[in-house]
Amino acid sequence: MSIKSVCVFPGQGAQFSGMGKELYEKSAEARELFELANDILGFRITDIMFDGTAEELKQTKVTQPAVFLHSVVLAKVLGVEPLAVAGHSLGEFSALVVAGALSFEDGLKLVAKRAMAMQKACEMEQGTMAAVLALPDNTIEDICKSVDGVVVAANYNCPGQLVISGAVDAVNEACAKLKEAGARRALVLPVGGAFHSPLMEPARKELAEAIEEADFKTPICPIYQNVDAKPHTNPEEIKQNLIAQLTAPVRWTQIVENMVADGFNSYVELGPGTVLQGLIRKISPSVEVESKATF
Repeated sequence: MSIKSVCVFPGQGAQFSGMGKELYEKSAEARELFELANDILGFRITDIMFDGTAEELKQTKVTQPAVFLHSVVLAKVLGVEPLAVAGHSLGEFSALVVAGALSFEDGLKLVAKRAMAMQKACEMEQGTMAAVLALPDNTIEDICKSVDGVVVAANYNCPGQLVISGAVDAVNEACAKLKEAGARRALVLPVGGAFHSPLMEPARKELAEAIEEADFKTPICPIYQNVDAKPHTNPEEIKQNLIAQLTAPVRWTQIVENMVADGFNSYVELGPGTVLQGLIRKISPSVEVESKATF
């Protein structure tokens, strides 16, 4: 089977118990990759992916590698030939591996490093995130700037849906102001930290060293990166954008808008869940989009 379209990859939060199990059981290639991942990580992540509880899957050292593995192994078994790729936050690492910019092994090692670096940053300074619905992006940005403390726009998911991130008190104050300004919802999320905000700076520094040491190659197709929503094929640019990603917002709305403007009208979400399929439909209702969690 060959898929020729834009391939998009989900991020943290898409995990579910049983993810990847059917792949493992049906494909010798998938089994080989999953067992290699177990060896690289030093524990049997497959046991948790296939049979673990939701609580076990939420462990930092599990969640990010699990979502990455489900996406990348599925893409490899399907033999995808993407015309372009993009990933939401963590999903950018999956996109890079599928596009050939990173090896499977290096991609997994970086994801594992990223997960632990983010966990350490969360423990250093308590932070949180909140979903804001039905307010213009610029209104949300202005209100965040008016708050005393660290709170910034973190995920531009689709028109009318933006996630803010920062210190707990600052996020709570911003939520109160956003509701006053007419937000349909400003809801603090059950997350462990202020991802894609300046509070992730310690993690950015730690991950930067690992990214600089990794072997990046020219990908087989453009990757639309989170930091600037633009297509990249230059390995050095890709590395620098990936380093900046942890403290910068995910510009998913702009990524999809740019891909559509560049003529891409067929999208396949590879990995757990259907979140990106839903977001893409809200950003550009006219494009074709489907999700695959197995084959």
